[in-house]
Amino acid sequence: MIPHQWYVVMDSAQVKDKPVGVTRLGEKLVFWRDSSGKVSCLRDLCAHRGVELSKGQVLGDCIQCPFHGFEYDVSGAGRRIPANGQGAPVPANFRVHSYPTYEAHGLIWIWWGETPPADLQPPRFFEDITPDFSYGSAHDPWDAHYSRVIENQLDVVHLPFVHHNTIGRGNRTLVNGPVVQWQDENSFFVYVFNALDTGQKPRKPEELQPPYPRFHLEFRFPNLWQNYISDDVRVVAAFVPVDDAHTLLYLRFYQRFLRVPLLREFVNAVAMPFNVFVAHQDRRVVVTQRPKPSALRSGENLVQGDRPIVEYRRRRQQLMEAAGPRPRELQLDKNG
Repeated sequence: MIPHQWYVVMDSAQVKDKPVGVTRLGEKLVFWRDSSGKVSCLRDLCAHRGVELSKGQVLGDCIQCPFHGFEYDVSGAGRRIPANGQGAPVPANFRVHSYPTYEAHGLIWIWWGETPPADLQPPRFFEDITPDFSYGSAHDPWDAHYSRVIENQLDVVHLPFVHHNTIGRGNRTLVNGPVVQWQDENSFFVYVFNALDTGQKPRKPEELQPPYPRFHLEFRFPNLWQNYISDDVRVVAAFVPVDDAHTLLYLRFYQRFLRVPLLREFVNAVAMPFNVFVAHQDRRVVVTQRPKPSALRSGENLVQGDRPIVEYRRRRQQLMEAAGPRPRELQLDKNG
């Protein structure tokens, strides 16, 4: 995983009035809402005796350890040690690492790193998914590294084979391009020009000139993707790293062609089984890839149609090198 990035890690609906313990980015984390409803996140590890804080309870703006009642605020600082008496000062070493959180669009992000910058900016979603869209959603577990799941959604070569009876119908096996168009340093579009193979040579990306079709894929580092099907229909995915061998795919179907309440929700819900079925067609093959994580230089033999994957790997490698060695506390095992 790339340190010093905002990662989508959960759906807002998953965090209610009780602490929630999950594994994300290889760490056990606890999420809870303070008295104002804001989501907070700490490492799920009491600084006293190593108990999971997620088994405790929320008291106002603090989370209380279930073992000895130690309390920690949203910054991770210890606020109360009951055994020492009411009002007793709490030593500074009674602290749990906290992660900045951000909540919007029904999603929860954390900034995964050791020390956030003073000018930390909030993460970006897709600006063209406006409030008039509604959505249905699903969560799907994959026994794969999140980088492999991302690459699958940037892979235009596999469509007629893995999805021969769904989104890859038509046997368009010849891959023209594809065109990768960077929007900024951390997001890019992919334009797809697959065609029937009638003996012609694939056209190179530079031979495909604008205007490009409205349909495209969009990826935003580190783990957000959009399938721009039309102005009124999108599929969005967050590739949530659990650990080095497991990913949760948070999948959403967005639409605004139908806005009548109840009927709108029904259509959104009905659309999800098909989207999950398509994802499972992918999952069946992606979980078999070796090695588990992707890498810029992995010994694979790539072709012209793999250009989006190469672009993703190159930028991912740059971000990892820029971040430097993983911060010490991010290297700790799940038990701390």
